[in-house]
Amino acid sequence: MLQTLFLVLLLLAVVVSLGAKFGLFAGRTPADLGTHDGRLKPPSMRPNGVSSQAGLYPDHPQRAYAQIEPLPLRGGGPQTLERLRRIVAAMPGARVARSDPGYLHVLFVSRWMGFVDDAEFWFDPRAGVIQVRSASRLGRSDGGANRARIEQIRARLAA
Repeated sequence: MLQTLFLVLLLLAVVVSLGAKFGLFAGRTPADLGTHDGRLKPPSMRPNGVSSQAGLYPDHPQRAYAQIEPLPLRGGGPQTLERLRRIVAAMPGARVARSDPGYLHVLFVSRWMGFVDDAEFWFDPRAGVIQVRSASRLGRSDGGANRARIEQIRARLAA
C-alpha cells in the first residue's frame, strides 16, 4: 500500500514537472493588454493582481484588493520607463515583452512551475506618474506576490 502511494506521488510529480517544463502553466497572453482610452486593462476579477487605476472601476469586485499607488516619475516619463526596464530586467524570472517610450510590458515567470504574471507600466502624461498593473494569468490567488513585486520595484526605483 505504501509503495503504491509512493509510486502514485512520484508519477504525479513527474507529470507536473513535465507540464511546467512544456509551459502548461503559463496561460495565454491577454489580448487586451496595453492602454485603451488612457487606461490599462481593468483589475483582475480574482484576488491575484494590483492596479494603480483600480479606482477608475468603482463597482469592480476586486477594486479594494487591487488598489496600489502609481509609481512616481524619476525624470521624464520615457526616462523613468527606461530605468524601470533596467530594474525589472535584472529581476529573477523577468522577461521584457514590449518596451516603448511610453509603455513597458514584462513577464514574470515563476521558477518551479512556470506560472506567468503580466506586469504593465504606462507613462500617464495627464497624471504625471507611471500607472501600473500586474496580474497572474492563472490561479485564483497570487498570495500577494504581484503587490510585493511592485513594491520591490518601487523601492528600487526610489533608490
